[in-house]
Amino acid sequence: MYSIYKKEISGYFNSFIGYLAIGLFLLINGLLIWVFPDSSILDSGYAMLDSFFSLTPYLLLMLIPAITMQSIAGEKANGTFDLLLSKPIRFSDIVLGKFLGSYTIALLALLPTLIYPVCLYFIASPTGNIDIGGTIGSFFGLFLLAASFVAISIFSSTLTHTPIIAFLVAVVLCFFAYYGFDALSQFPIFYGFDDFVSSFGIQSHYESLSRGVLSGKDFIYFVSIILLFLVFSIGHLGRKFRQRKTTFSTYTITLIALFLVNQPVVTQALGRIDFTEDKRYTLSQTTKDILKQVDDNIHITIFLDGELPSGFKRLKTAALDMANDIKHYSQGKIKVHLMNPQQGSDEEQRQLIEALLDRGLQPTNLSIRTNSGFSQKLIFPYAIVNKGEKEININLLQQRMGISPEEVLNNSIQNIEYAYISAIRKIMKEAQSYIGFTEGHGEPSDLELYDAMQTFATTHQVGRINLDSLELKDILKFSLIVIAKPQTRFSESDKYKLDYYVRHGGSIIWAIDQVNADMKQMSQSGGQVIIGKELNLDDMLFLYGARLNYDLVADLNCAQIPLTVGQVNNQPQIELTPWLFYPILMPVRNHPIIKNLDGIKTEFIGSIDTIASPSIQKEIILESSPFNKSFKTGGNISLQMVEELPDPNLFKNKEKPVAVLLSGHFPYIFDNRPAPKEIKDAVDLKSISKPAKMFVIADGDWLLNQINPKDESPYPLGWDRYMEKQFANKSLLENIADYLTNDEDIITLRNREVKLRLLDQAIVKRDRLKWQIVNVVSPLLILLLLGCMQQLVRRRKYTKKAA
Repeated sequence: MYSIYKKEISGYFNSFIGYLAIGLFLLINGLLIWVFPDSSILDSGYAMLDSFFSLTPYLLLMLIPAITMQSIAGEKANGTFDLLLSKPIRFSDIVLGKFLGSYTIALLALLPTLIYPVCLYFIASPTGNIDIGGTIGSFFGLFLLAASFVAISIFSSTLTHTPIIAFLVAVVLCFFAYYGFDALSQFPIFYGFDDFVSSFGIQSHYESLSRGVLSGKDFIYFVSIILLFLVFSIGHLGRKFRQRKTTFSTYTITLIALFLVNQPVVTQALGRIDFTEDKRYTLSQTTKDILKQVDDNIHITIFLDGELPSGFKRLKTAALDMANDIKHYSQGKIKVHLMNPQQGSDEEQRQLIEALLDRGLQPTNLSIRTNSGFSQKLIFPYAIVNKGEKEININLLQQRMGISPEEVLNNSIQNIEYAYISAIRKIMKEAQSYIGFTEGHGEPSDLELYDAMQTFATTHQVGRINLDSLELKDILKFSLIVIAKPQTRFSESDKYKLDYYVRHGGSIIWAIDQVNADMKQMSQSGGQVIIGKELNLDDMLFLYGARLNYDLVADLNCAQIPLTVGQVNNQPQIELTPWLFYPILMPVRNHPIIKNLDGIKTEFIGSIDTIASPSIQKEIILESSPFNKSFKTGGNISLQMVEELPDPNLFKNKEKPVAVLLSGHFPYIFDNRPAPKEIKDAVDLKSISKPAKMFVIADGDWLLNQINPKDESPYPLGWDRYMEKQFANKSLLENIADYLTNDEDIITLRNREVKLRLLDQAIVKRDRLKWQIVNVVSPLLILLLLGCMQQLVRRRKYTKKAA
């Protein structure tokens, strides 16, 4: 076998055609990965080799059949195969020798491409910012793929006496084995069995390996493909020298053995290795535990598809990869679909886009570079998780002001696991829990709270609750109570019921305005005196660990409002003007509730102080910017203030907390006090103290959606119709509700970190041609050097023999 192995290698490299085939492979690879703009690493902006590992398999489809077409078919054509059979050698030795020789040649062809990650190392920002572990794992996957193609091509070479036919058969078989099953799975006849059909193909297993993830399932599959076609090759060569029954028995035993070792019991026992540095393809234990509970089909439909810039392609790939990993761990009970809203006829596109808009999915307008310049294109960076008639929208794009587009996309990738699992957890709940928004204290109308309430409508039963008429036993049915911008006093019985709820582990969102400040009144009168409200909640919140101050926070980081600045031709001229009392809160803390969120729009917000209490944990969630100023009660504010240019020196202050998270065992506020007379069945709550959680924010307007004055329809929560910008109010509400009503382990999934790996654009711009030449020419020079060395060794060898 060793002699055949050496002969295979030397015979290939003794021919100029062999060097030409590898040279063309390296040249095309270099041009695709480093020069052509659609697939160039330099144009992508990311220090990643994704394009290399996705395109190279198609080049290997041509290279490896070219390497192997002479291995056995050439021997037959030249009449040397009969001479080989006259030697004391087994068919298995012939096949294995040919396989190992051809595989070695394929590895030598891939060897010069190792210069790609080396160059990437030096042009990354900062230098060395590449995922070495993931790259090693991806190359290992490429080596396994090459071995599979070699085994298939060797078998093809045994079928004929003509090398050209062997080449064509090998190309067809390799292409079908790689892509054919995946294509077949898309046929309607295989609906419901598409995953099973595609699992027979190489592509579904290579995709995981190309990311740098090696699972026992994929490794055993590739080993099985290699062994299967080697056995077929041995059987076909020896068919004339043994009984047909023996050959088919060998085939049958091999197929049965390979079928058994590919069963989940065996493949799962081998586990899974994530070679990536940040383990970005490893699901958390929380996610795995939730997926084990999936008992019915759940569908994830991703709409981020089509012609996309490199950054959005990365987001799409991450969303699809995570969805497929979730599908794998759910044992196929979760189905994944990818849909392009821009595909199909104009009428089909229109209907689909209208359906997405009806679901509240607002598109993002992108500028796409084309040969003639730039074109505008709408994309939908969303996914929908549905089970039967229940569905939950997922926003895959986590916008945030003040950071680069690359950081926005990276933050979005970090959030994908949480977004999927949170939606899956909610949609799995058979019995819907209750969320109540209080009324009876001058709270905003249903229309003003429409989107806040609709946010929970898919997974909860949402409605208004009046504490006066609510029995104690009924209040415990609610998983969350929202107190949104009350205007009038809470009675002692109301407070008792809320305390009863908290003592039993209830969760509350307090969205409280401590002072009277209203834009409508200010527009009519031009100004307003800051007057504190009497809500009768101060003592309760103080004992719970939060004191809401009677003040207003003015912040230089603020929203804009429309004001009339003059008239032209008797027409009022309206301009957007910064209004200091509408602060935009930029999350800067690391708590998972606010991680990577965009700004939160507030109106007339106040400050909060936390009160020491050993049994309560207090975390500041939101705070003003360092450029703020407090206005106390008794002071005047007016719209004329927009005409004054604020003095930055007067606004340089320490950040003021405006929202806090409280958790733990809260004190009994009616301790040593009689229960209110309105409480008929009062209970001594001293012995009841379950851990509870609450979110306190000194503003009620952040929960209110604006209303379209034309048709009285509500805008989405967080949408500013004047600035035409979506703020993260709705995302904050969803995250808070998840934290307060679910296991804290789910919200901690937002802490996932994926390292951003970018190219140094200064180096790319300055030395672009140099790096293109290095990566296109250097592999060819390495091949040329190896060829010269081989010819030199060969010449010396035969010169000595002649002497």
